[in-house]
Amino acid sequence: MLNGKAAVVTGSTSGIGLGIARAFAGAGINIVLNGFGDKAEIEAERARIERECKVKALYSPADLTKPAEIADMMKMAESAFGAVDILVNNAGIQYVAPVEEFPVDKWDQIIAINLSSTFHTVRAAIPAMKARKWGRIINIASAHSLVASPFKTAYVSAKHGLAGFTKVVALEVATLGITINCISPGYVWTPLVEKQLPDQMKTRNMTREQVIEVLLAAQPTKQFITIDQVAALALYLCSDAAAPITGANISIDGGFTAQ
Repeated sequence: MLNGKAAVVTGSTSGIGLGIARAFAGAGINIVLNGFGDKAEIEAERARIERECKVKALYSPADLTKPAEIADMMKMAESAFGAVDILVNNAGIQYVAPVEEFPVDKWDQIIAINLSSTFHTVRAAIPAMKARKWGRIINIASAHSLVASPFKTAYVSAKHGLAGFTKVVALEVATLGITINCISPGYVWTPLVEKQLPDQMKTRNMTREQVIEVLLAAQPTKQFITIDQVAALALYLCSDAAAPITGANISIDGGFTAQ
């Protein structure tokens, strides 16, 4: 059912986005990777996906703070594959500071990448999805699309906005064979989190186990969500079985938002 379809996954050169891209490719979906990082490593990953999954994998370095570059990425995908059947808005950044000290440029950057870029990609993808009467849009939100934490004004605002945006678009395309949903993970075990542990251990004067305990304090299961678990949920939302699910904000957070 998904074999031969095409997906754009933003922020997919590492972490959750890359996990989703790999899972999609494994199901026979052609992929457009997007994100920053070491050019050689990105090319190696792109080539590996093509080789191992027997699909076409392209790469776009589009800066998601720039609408023109987003438009070019979507046009590239349509030119290569005919249309974008599946769109995953995963790219995101974080910055932590009290509201009165929050840098204006950081606020603007976070809103641009975490929220506004989704408007631009969805706006570009919808016409072809309507023409084909089929499409799947998945917005990677966060537990912070449902609850707040101190010092994260921009991030929480963007993620709450993403949940609202998803609901509005779901209503607009509900009869057209297109679904759009949010996935809202809690704390996910990613290479970025793992790399941060030594600094956290030093700063907090804690053992690795103690730092992990602090990170998972808000997650009742006391276990990280895995990238593969998020990717599996994303793949399910693309299936025929998930066709009735639209406008939803699906928590995958170990009970984070149940409290």
